[in-house]
Amino acid sequence: MNQLVVKDTPLLVLPSLALEIGLNEAMMLQQIHYWLCKSDNWVEGKKWVYNTYQEWNRQLPFWSLNTVKRTVRALEDMGYLISNRFNYSKMDQTKWYTINYEKLAGLEKGLAEAHSGPSQVHHDVLSDEKRDAQGLSVGQAIPEITTETTTEKKDILPVREIIEYLNQKTNAAYKPTTRKNQEFIRARFREGFTLEDFKKVIDLKASEWLNDPHWSKFLRPETLFGTKFESYLNQKPGKKKWRREEFDLHD
Repeated sequence: MNQLVVKDTPLLVLPSLALEIGLNEAMMLQQIHYWLCKSDNWVEGKKWVYNTYQEWNRQLPFWSLNTVKRTVRALEDMGYLISNRFNYSKMDQTKWYTINYEKLAGLEKGLAEAHSGPSQVHHDVLSDEKRDAQGLSVGQAIPEITTETTTEKKDILPVREIIEYLNQKTNAAYKPTTRKNQEFIRARFREGFTLEDFKKVIDLKASEWLNDPHWSKFLRPETLFGTKFESYLNQKPGKKKWRREEFDLHD
């Protein structure tokens, strides 16, 4: 038998999906789904995978780099692929991806209703995707065709480090898992601020407010990391205001 028929791991693509969104798009979506099944990168309750266009191209070497870019952009435009940048270094332009499984469910439902018999979409396409995205059985996702992996931990937003630093400096107990805290931190990183900027703001305001009965209550994420963040960051460290009770008059 010709070795090309059996040597390489075959790629999986569903004809019904390819007919609806395009062959390249169906293959790319399946590849991303495969890595989502293996990923442990959770952001806002969803699994995400990261790769540059060049890294996707190494996994799908029969395409040109331009084809990879066009395919990803087509999936984004159709709404089946969601992308973002969660890298806290603004020099890191690696994109993160997740699949819009809700939109995919709508497509499957529409295809099922279009047929008088059983759905011609694979009988458990959506159920596999939802189940796999929760970290269960991978099923028949596209096989690994490269030694590259996207499951290793990559620095995303250092939410936990920032909140723990705030708690340490202010004797508080804020949670890094709170959606509101994450949103404030993400908004500032999108504006180009860094981890060190957050620590500087915490240090400055803790020094100023911590021992003040009125202002200490404002040592919280929504105040420190809100719209006045840049003003706090550029604040000059003030001199400590000594109170009478802090002096030992018996020395």
